[in-house]
Amino acid sequence: MALLVNDVSNLRGNLMNNKERIFHAILFEALALAIIIPIASIATGSKSMQLMIVGVGMSLFTVVWNYFYNVLFDKYIPGERSKRSLLVRIGHAIGFEAGLIVMTIPAIAWFLQVSLLTALIIEAGFLVFFFFYTTGFNWVYDRWQPYRRLFLA
Repeated sequence: MALLVNDVSNLRGNLMNNKERIFHAILFEALALAIIIPIASIATGSKSMQLMIVGVGMSLFTVVWNYFYNVLFDKYIPGERSKRSLLVRIGHAIGFEAGLIVMTIPAIAWFLQVSLLTALIIEAGFLVFFFFYTTGFNWVYDRWQPYRRLFLA
């Protein structure tokens, strides 16, 4: 019962509850895949299906990483999320992507059967995209609050 009360009070305040964090992560990944797979297919000449498999696998991993990273980020960077500065948002995006780099390059190289250098180049393209996408997505999400509009209105 206390968990439910805390979840409700967090929704009235500025913190995300677990359901909203999951919603946020899934929305983030689904929109990113819809944008990046066609672009990556054209840029690399790879088949969309192969990139879709890599993308979905990476997205599943990223959803888990996103959840835990944001819990820690919110713990150490308190305050009203909708009023976070651009500098804080850029720091958030850099930290998030740095964690992914360490874990994803070997997986990309293995699945696509390419060298670590080639995987690094592919990852660099994704990082440029996701740096801007992450910053923009979270800014729009925090301002618009889609979870609260859709499920708590």
